[in-house]
Amino acid sequence: MKRTLKQIADMLGIHPPEAAFHDTVIEGASINTRTLKSGNLFIPFRGEKVDGHQYVNQAFEKGAGASLWQEDAGAPPAGVPVLVVKDPELALQKLARVYRQQASFKVVAITGSNGKTTTKDMIAGILSSSFKVQKTEGNFNNQLGLPLTLLDVKEDTEVSVLEMGMSGFRQIAFLTELAQPEIAVITNIGESHLQDLGSREGIAKAKFEITEGLSEEGILFYYGDEPLLTDLVKSSKGFRTSSYGYGEDNDFSPKKIEMSEEGSRVYLNDGTDEWIDVPVLGKHNVLNALAAIKVALHLGMDTQSITQGFSHMKLTAMRMEKVKGAKGEIIINDAYNASPTSMRAAIAFAEEIKGQGRKILLLGDMLELGTEEEVFHREIGRELNPDKIDFVLTFGDRGQWIGEEALKQFPKGRVRTFGQNKKELISILQDLTAKGDLLLVKGSRGMQLEEVVEALK
Repeated sequence: MKRTLKQIADMLGIHPPEAAFHDTVIEGASINTRTLKSGNLFIPFRGEKVDGHQYVNQAFEKGAGASLWQEDAGAPPAGVPVLVVKDPELALQKLARVYRQQASFKVVAITGSNGKTTTKDMIAGILSSSFKVQKTEGNFNNQLGLPLTLLDVKEDTEVSVLEMGMSGFRQIAFLTELAQPEIAVITNIGESHLQDLGSREGIAKAKFEITEGLSEEGILFYYGDEPLLTDLVKSSKGFRTSSYGYGEDNDFSPKKIEMSEEGSRVYLNDGTDEWIDVPVLGKHNVLNALAAIKVALHLGMDTQSITQGFSHMKLTAMRMEKVKGAKGEIIINDAYNASPTSMRAAIAFAEEIKGQGRKILLLGDMLELGTEEEVFHREIGRELNPDKIDFVLTFGDRGQWIGEEALKQFPKGRVRTFGQNKKELISILQDLTAKGDLLLVKGSRGMQLEEVVEALK
């Protein structure tokens, strides 16, 4: 967004700034002086512990073009461009909504229990070979992050790829109403946020809220092998739908898949005789690739351009990220987040991939699973195959449940549990790993297992 301060006041429906600041040009917005860019509109967000109003002067020192100011926060600073509003957070959201209505770029919105960030990266990477694209950066996917992302989208952008996250009902509904996507994607329904939503049915319903922002011309691409989604689609109206997945009854599915240590090759069922190279590890990421390819084809791209886009794609860190260890071991850092679904997918990759060395799993706690968390962890432990995995190490109080079940089927000495002792865990791994070994590191973000990866590099 690039607007004058007078235009922004008009967009918000509030009193204009002092006449001297009418033509002050604003580009984008920020709630953090540490990441603020020159010309940004500073939003003094009031958090539980910090009031952003105390940083307004610092924001101007760092180059802010202007700032909002909550009307009950006392007198605003004099001599600087300030817009007084009732609530800066609501003003931020309204500004993003109006800008979206004024802008000409298309929006691709993505949600799902697992894979939404990787799918976002894939879609943005592919489309970038044919369009000017901007995407959600980091975890800016909530009621503050998404409007900030929208306001950062430049005027000449053709496609904005937005990730939408949630922890409860009606949160996705709010985000999709704000973004008004032409294309929506639901990657899958897992178990994350069970403690807030109660069941997988509840999770599916919350994710399906993304369709509320679609017009009749809009389209939903969804994982068609998930019955919870297919049932919701059957009862929905007012927008178009199309499924993808492994099943042949989907609108879009692969005829063949070839996997290697560098990624996958996919042969599609859309009438083309071409293979598409997907340089991302894991069979589960083939599904994310299918969603991305589906979006690209819908926007008129051909398979050659799609393959070119995949080759230039940049994935967010700690998603099946291949790292070389100090001893020449291969580390797969998939430690950004974890649920039973994503944990099984990562383990399946480790079991199936061919390599010269041993296969070692480092599995941490899976968080936010509610009252059934012990059941989920123990199921993972029981499913581990000692014929396909050489060593299992677990970290965290819940991870010990995985280890206890694995101990029942693995030979002595091949399973170790570490509770919260990360220092000992690192020491053991430094002694255990050798050149050519494959180490998969998987756990929820709160376990900070990337610290183990860094220690082994």
